[in-house]
Amino acid sequence: MNRSPQNQPATSVGTEHRVKDTHFRCCGRILITTVSQLRLNLLTGRWVTVVPSRAKRTSDFAPRTLHVENDPDRLCPFCPGHEDSGVPTLETRDSDGNWTMRVVPNKYPAFEGDDTLAVRNLGPVHVMAEASGVHEVLVISPDHDSRMNNFSDGAMKDMMLALKSRLIAHTDTPNIRYTQAFINHGREAGASLAHPHGQLLGLPFVPGEILEEERAFERFKGGCLLCTTIEAESVDNKRVVLENEHAIAICPFWSSGPFELLIMPRSHELHLSDSSDEALAGVGRAIRDGLAHLVAVLGDIAFNIVFHTAPAHHSGMYHWHIHLWPKLTTTAGFERGTGVMINLVPPEEAAAELRAVSATV
Repeated sequence: MNRSPQNQPATSVGTEHRVKDTHFRCCGRILITTVSQLRLNLLTGRWVTVVPSRAKRTSDFAPRTLHVENDPDRLCPFCPGHEDSGVPTLETRDSDGNWTMRVVPNKYPAFEGDDTLAVRNLGPVHVMAEASGVHEVLVISPDHDSRMNNFSDGAMKDMMLALKSRLIAHTDTPNIRYTQAFINHGREAGASLAHPHGQLLGLPFVPGEILEEERAFERFKGGCLLCTTIEAESVDNKRVVLENEHAIAICPFWSSGPFELLIMPRSHELHLSDSSDEALAGVGRAIRDGLAHLVAVLGDIAFNIVFHTAPAHHSGMYHWHIHLWPKLTTTAGFERGTGVMINLVPPEEAAAELRAVSATV
């Protein structure tokens, strides 16, 4: 079951999920449903459960309260003037002689080394390999207190171009088969420093989540799964939050949690690095504006932004995209035991609430 982070437990899975009429109001409209719904996530092949009878008001999802750093008084290593002179800068963007964005190796890498994946059997049920690869930090802004929902168009373009550059560099690294780029905000979402930053982990294997998405694209018989999603959602418009000429942001039909966003480039490209600079700038604006809508509705929430792109040298069907997952509920026993997520806020309601607010940058 899901719980809000402020010790406000949702009712447990049980008799409240039996058939009954459920009414809830959203932005002046009454939506009526009779049962909880199972919805298939076509990207993963997994079911999610939408439970409108347990829908919460946005005020029930309290903003994050935990301090990100264990010691808030410790000097931030990402702030200008505190850079470690012993750490090389891999990528930088400057304005008037001062850096505005930089990429550095992670001081405590989870993946490190040039070896290719070599699996070893240590026993009948013990299989291991060295965690070789690359682990980098993308410092998105020199301003410790800045927030991405307030970034300028230029800053978002710079971020996307820095990602593109690093992904190209990783593709040219022989032992890296996939690079996972992501941004964590808030301790509840895994951040250990408050300064705006992301991470890139170059892996010597393709993760299962990406393999599942690759298989989903191959299974889909109507062309490209996400091109079809863009077309269908643009016609339906119930789950569209915002769009521009290069990207569209929706609360996907199969949302696994409240106010989840899926941001899709309009241009069909396998890899993020295949996209033009202008297309990436448009996708960056969609990320920023999607966050602005979330903050306007929910406040300063914790979240994860995850970039999914085709593996290096992949040539099959794929369409790169971005998942934005607000950290509003807790994964509990049912979800861990079954892999079936419970979403308390139907995506149609979430999208309507997000569209209804004025989110200015």
